[in-house]
Amino acid sequence: MSQLLIGIAGGTASGKTTLAKILKDSFKDDVTMLRHDFYYYDKSHFDVAENKINFDHPDSFQTELLVKHLKSLVGGSPIERPVYSYKTNERLLETKKVNPSPIIIVEGILIFHYPKLRELFDLKIYIDTDADIRLLRRINRDIKNRGRTFESVKNQYLSTVKPMHEKYVEPTKYKSDIIIPNGGLNDIANDLIIKKIKSHL
Repeated sequence: MSQLLIGIAGGTASGKTTLAKILKDSFKDDVTMLRHDFYYYDKSHFDVAENKINFDHPDSFQTELLVKHLKSLVGGSPIERPVYSYKTNERLLETKKVNPSPIIIVEGILIFHYPKLRELFDLKIYIDTDADIRLLRRINRDIKNRGRTFESVKNQYLSTVKPMHEKYVEPTKYKSDIIIPNGGLNDIANDLIIKKIKSHL
């Protein structure tokens, strides 16, 4: 199987999932999708409301397991990926089977930060979206989908999300192969990426 391993990075709510879905819709069953968020360590013993969890630090993820899983998928073997609950902040006991496919897409804010993970990608895409837009999207997402309060989202953004973005996420932009402005909604860039993938396959 000729495979293409694609990494999609960028700040919180930048449009990573939007682009990943566009590619999934374009290539259907040829795409396997993984999120770095699946590999969060269990944090259920912390209280999010008290801002004691830093979700945006590189040490928050079990990245070595993701690296192992990607190597297995590239080698043609299925994996059992972790399941993480955003509402309880726990790594659940259940896992989900993921099968290999010609296109493997991994999305996450920090996937280009780790050299051993970064070197696995055939194509590295960074979604570059204005910070104000990302903040508004995050507020809307966390309140509607994750049961958070506005105050909680605001405090978390100011205490960890923003400083971690500036320290760890933003610098990885320059480790990417392609930088896309207006995350996920840039039709010209999306079409070029789709053509690139088709030429590889």
